[in-house]
Amino acid sequence: MANFTAADVKKLRELTGAGMMDCKKALDEAEGNVDKAVEILRVKGQKGVAKRESRNAENGAVVSLIADDKTSGVLVELKCETDFVAKGDKFVVVADAIAAHVAKTSPADLEALLASEIEAGKTVQAFVDEANATLGEKIVLDRFAQFSGGFVAAYMHRTSPDLPPQVGVLVELDKEDATVAKDVAQHIAAFAPKFLTRDEIPAETVENERRVAEATAREEGKPEGALPKIVEGRVTGFFKENVLVDQPFAKDNKKSVQKILDEAGVSLKRFARFRVGV
Repeated sequence: MANFTAADVKKLRELTGAGMMDCKKALDEAEGNVDKAVEILRVKGQKGVAKRESRNAENGAVVSLIADDKTSGVLVELKCETDFVAKGDKFVVVADAIAAHVAKTSPADLEALLASEIEAGKTVQAFVDEANATLGEKIVLDRFAQFSGGFVAAYMHRTSPDLPPQVGVLVELDKEDATVAKDVAQHIAAFAPKFLTRDEIPAETVENERRVAEATAREEGKPEGALPKIVEGRVTGFFKENVLVDQPFAKDNKKSVQKILDEAGVSLKRFARFRVGV
């Protein structure tokens, strides 16, 4: 039996995030040497990465990073398997490090991000794999957003007080207005619009909505002469449900989001909304 103490086990757990029994076994194998035990856990953990690839990662966190001058910002979703890991400090540290790296390097897309070096000689993909190994769960990075050029703000929403944010929204206005940015970001978090304006919706999507609306109205036995008006009404309803500027504003449903922006004299250039696992 190797000579090590409970304090050694605690230290190893803090360094690696591994379970107590795994730490004890590693210390046994390392004959009580904590540094060697760390290496043993990392090697064994990396062997387990492939085994975890087929498992689902539907928990996790959304993190944001806004520049001090509010002219740029980043939103990152990092996923894991369980809420137990999601609410751990080590997991959030990994997510924050990736967000900081995105802010610093401005990768063109996810592929470029994963291939970039977050540390000397270590890619982001290797960094995620390392987290996978030390935390003992499948860790997935599959989306990020980065805005710059206007006034950028973020809103983060916790669905549970003991979890990190599960919903994150990044918005970019054409000029500074912190109140409107926050209000609109909160609205987006709650109502989950898919598009900023109607122009962003593919034409085939709109046409499909028209076909469904007409077929439904006919199935309901609506008069032939009333069909055009009914179809337009239902397509307009589709817009209000999915287009941000057409939606009734969360804090005053008598006004549209577009009306709120117009009254403030600002334009919303773009937005991103991430909800963990969705």
